[in-house]
Amino acid sequence: MSSQIVSVVLAGVGGQGILLASEIIAQAAMNAGFDVKTNEVHGMAQRGGSVIGQIRYGKEVYSPIVAKGTAQVLCSLEQSEALRYADYLAPGALAVVNAQQIIPVTVSMGAAQYPDNVEQKLRDQYGRLIYFDASKKAVELGNIRTANVVLLGALSTGLDLPLEAWHKAIESCVKSQYVELNLKAFEEGRKMV
Repeated sequence: MSSQIVSVVLAGVGGQGILLASEIIAQAAMNAGFDVKTNEVHGMAQRGGSVIGQIRYGKEVYSPIVAKGTAQVLCSLEQSEALRYADYLAPGALAVVNAQQIIPVTVSMGAAQYPDNVEQKLRDQYGRLIYFDASKKAVELGNIRTANVVLLGALSTGLDLPLEAWHKAIESCVKSQYVELNLKAFEEGRKMV
């Protein structure tokens, strides 16, 4: 086990499943034998506001806080949130982004503007980008609420955690009646890479 600490940042808006996704990543890392620390910032999450989750794992981790410019992976469940938190990602690191667009209240009220050409901005920002419509894939699977796990499948290809550790994490973090669906969502996400 190397002494390197791996940092992952999850971003999205309230209700997209950031907290469950953070829990699954943390559990997968623990299943692989790592020390894990997590941190979530909810903001106005209950009102559709920005949410960020931070996971750090390694042989020994002292803080859950991911310093800007150090994350090996950024995963965003909403495309403009990937732009908001771009400064957390280390140069050359992986960004996994859902093509979903969620219009915040401030934009719908006219107090702010949603960014134009988000996909192109993402492609310009990130040298290593996995960008696809995880929400559409989740709907095809029969449950939009699995979009976060579809993205975790794609994200898992950028982390050195055994596949079995991921499967066990999903089995332990998801309600039993949804385990099979979420395992399928995870595998579909891995295929998108």
